[in-house]
Amino acid sequence: MTSPPLPADASDPPPIPAARADSTGHPRRALLIWVRVGMAHIHIDGRAAHHLTAGQGALIPADGWHHRAVRTEPGTVAFPLWLHPDDGTLPEPTRFAVPAERQDWLIQHYNLQVTPLSGGTHFQDAITDLLRRPSPAPPRHGGESPLTQPEMPRATGARAVAEQLIRNPALDLTVAQWATRALSSPRTLRRDFLADTGLTFEQWRLRNRLIAAVEFLAAGYDVGQVAARVGFASRNGFTRAFKEQYGPTPHDFKRRLAAGATSIDLTQRAALARRTGDLVRIAQGDDAFATGPDPLPAARTPPHVNDRHVLTWMYRGSGYVDLGGTRHERPRGAATWIPAGSEHVTGLRENSISLPLGEAGTGDLRLTEPLQVQFPPAWDDYLMSCSVSARSGLQPDDYDPRHLLDLFAEQVAAQRARTVPMPTDRDARAVAMDYLRRIGTSGAPAETDVSADVHRAFREQTGMTFARWRYAARMRIARDLLAGGARPGAVARRVGYTHLPTFSAAFTRFHGLSAREYREREATAHTSVEDRA
Repeated sequence: MTSPPLPADASDPPPIPAARADSTGHPRRALLIWVRVGMAHIHIDGRAAHHLTAGQGALIPADGWHHRAVRTEPGTVAFPLWLHPDDGTLPEPTRFAVPAERQDWLIQHYNLQVTPLSGGTHFQDAITDLLRRPSPAPPRHGGESPLTQPEMPRATGARAVAEQLIRNPALDLTVAQWATRALSSPRTLRRDFLADTGLTFEQWRLRNRLIAAVEFLAAGYDVGQVAARVGFASRNGFTRAFKEQYGPTPHDFKRRLAAGATSIDLTQRAALARRTGDLVRIAQGDDAFATGPDPLPAARTPPHVNDRHVLTWMYRGSGYVDLGGTRHERPRGAATWIPAGSEHVTGLRENSISLPLGEAGTGDLRLTEPLQVQFPPAWDDYLMSCSVSARSGLQPDDYDPRHLLDLFAEQVAAQRARTVPMPTDRDARAVAMDYLRRIGTSGAPAETDVSADVHRAFREQTGMTFARWRYAARMRIARDLLAGGARPGAVARRVGYTHLPTFSAAFTRFHGLSAREYREREATAHTSVEDRA
């Protein structure tokens, strides 16, 4: 168990900026958008089609238009939700009211779309048994379960592509199109998949599709529906690939499911597919959706490692992060940074909702254990807008994902204070904390901003002048970021240097070796420790 998270600043949340999104460069899909607070405008082929206020939604079919755009007013939180063609749709854009009882259900649906969770290993065990009877087929990928999700690539662009394919296996973009969306090149994307997963991009995508196919077959979809849902152009092509991978045909597998005595729970991906069909029924005003939904089930991820620090927030209920043999509790309102490079499990208890807020690189934040801040309910709408901006195309024009670090300014300053000697005098310590909080921004205080008493306190209590202390603080923070794997260029910007050569010279004077040499030395030492372990 861990101590309660530190409270956030008691001030009011920042204003929610206007945001926009359009269909340019994205697959043509039906869109359902729901406004929690504020106002949103939907434009079809340059014409204003709908104006939505709080509690209203609109379903825009995939066909019948050339260009689709969404614009939100300042102060608005709107959730975009995507539909699969097999879920059905309405023939034309339709506005509807969202029952109050269903609003958290829609928020959870959004969460499942952008960060699908796993319900555990029972499904894998039961299905693996069915796939291997009566005549086991030799596994094509070693001795692991045929339902084990292929390893995720660690490179940022390739990982973003893999996450989108897990959420929607039917996406059929070319490698060149994926590379454009990931701000990469086709060659780099292919190289990253192969280097990080041992599979080519095409092998990885096929395996992901077939695992999803098993989940959808177990959920009751027929073979033709499953082929379309996972991206096969024909039923015959799907059947051949499935049989080659698993042994039985999809039809034979469904017969074994029907004959089996074991009850098989839906995976979260299959449950999401089922729920997506309900979105159309909500838009149609189905009376069955005027009442509250069933309680949200508990869920957890498999053990995994992120290559970036990931920030999640508990909007409802409670959850936890298991990391390094310690359970870190996540109460309602807690925002938690999960450190990069650490294997962990995140979980939600029944009737709980957690939303992703964003990510940060190791050059922006030095973390070795979860960092938490407790936000009051007054921040809910602002944090929801952060989640939508981070995980969908509905973003402010000047969106900067690093703005989330500002919400943790006090905690980051306290973390930095552990790397340098701190004065004990109250006024001098306040100046030191203010400087640590603002390193890398234009608001760092100058030496002339402090009194003579503060200068004297720094000399007497840290053994350094204030100017020398500031230099030491920047160099020791830079050292920690480099040890965490951050690149020298990113570290230079993070500690307030505009030009890398200036930073490199300063780092070399302080530490006796260049930033690059220090980073390489720490990486080698870390690898040696892992090898001995």
